[in-house]
Amino acid sequence: MGSDRTPSVAIIGTRGYPSYYGGFETAVRRLSPYLVEHGWDVTVYGRPGSIELDDPERDRRVLSRQTKGIDSRALSTLSYGFTSTFDAVRRRPDVALIMNVANGFWLPMLRARGIPTIVNVDGLEWEREKWSALGKAVFKAGAHVTAKWSTERVVDARTIGDAWQSRFGVGGEFIPYGADAPAALPVEPGFSHRGYALLVARFVPENTVGPFFDAAERLAETHDVIAVGSAGYGGELDDRAAALAARLPRFHWFGHVHDDNRLDSLWQHAGAYFHGHSVGGTNPALVQAMAAGAPILARDTVHSREVLGAEAGDFTGPAPADIEASLRRLLDDPQRQQQLSAAAVERARTAYSWESVNAAYERLLRSHLTSAANRVNEAQERER
Repeated sequence: MGSDRTPSVAIIGTRGYPSYYGGFETAVRRLSPYLVEHGWDVTVYGRPGSIELDDPERDRRVLSRQTKGIDSRALSTLSYGFTSTFDAVRRRPDVALIMNVANGFWLPMLRARGIPTIVNVDGLEWEREKWSALGKAVFKAGAHVTAKWSTERVVDARTIGDAWQSRFGVGGEFIPYGADAPAALPVEPGFSHRGYALLVARFVPENTVGPFFDAAERLAETHDVIAVGSAGYGGELDDRAAALAARLPRFHWFGHVHDDNRLDSLWQHAGAYFHGHSVGGTNPALVQAMAAGAPILARDTVHSREVLGAEAGDFTGPAPADIEASLRRLLDDPQRQQQLSAAAVERARTAYSWESVNAAYERLLRSHLTSAANRVNEAQERER
């Protein structure tokens, strides 16, 4: 996968490069070209049909490899993780960057070949309501294996690092998600600047989507409400979004929005962006909303307070009445909207730039090349 002069890295555990599915995919889409520019051979493993090879922004120096797996909600991560890891072991990169603790089960394969492994542990997946009892058990077991067999771990929030230290006896290198401030964009047709409430989220219970819909029932009597997202596989919350959009003229469900510029425009012109995520660390959507200058109302969690700090957001409880009152208050207060918008942009610029995030990953990967070089030297000695 590389040469004696060029370090090589395999990135395992996402849908591939380039892909736009979620936070991990966004991070890999930004990190991979950066690593190439800094002298790395980069291979990103993915799933057939999940990448966009005709993407005009694709860096063709990044090698995309697809392996086989089982396309089901329960087995896709594990099966694709296994086949990607098996292929990487055969190709022997200098370092492996692995996303998601569910892939921790395959770390012994890499360890046996002397390949250093850095695992982005994501959030505390076993606390997410969307997973069955079996799914939660798999994630927790994967975390235990990751704690034992990984060379290093990355946590995207200090609160996640604290939780890992407390539960598993190991911490991790803090590297959050990044964001770029977009250029000035036109407002979504049919809407007005600062005139609507916005939700951007996967439709799962821990993102407080249900209570937001409850709040929207009344809020949409006087204000426009836009919901972006879906469950990805249908279900009760998707059905409810469709029903609300059909019944309430001022409730608008856009489904999944693929276009980054359109998403940035929605954040940039929102009167109030509700961020209801209750589980996880640094959320990519929250960071990008900050960079776009959205006036943010977040569900009050330690994770959101870490990201927003003291000035870049307002906070609310999860009850529908609290959400509605807080959104209505922010939508009717242009001065507060401007204060929050300016503070969010500044915090994103100083604490969450992609340049600093990518540089931190590159430094961490390079710090593990010594063990990779020792592995090569030992192999050469054995051959003599």
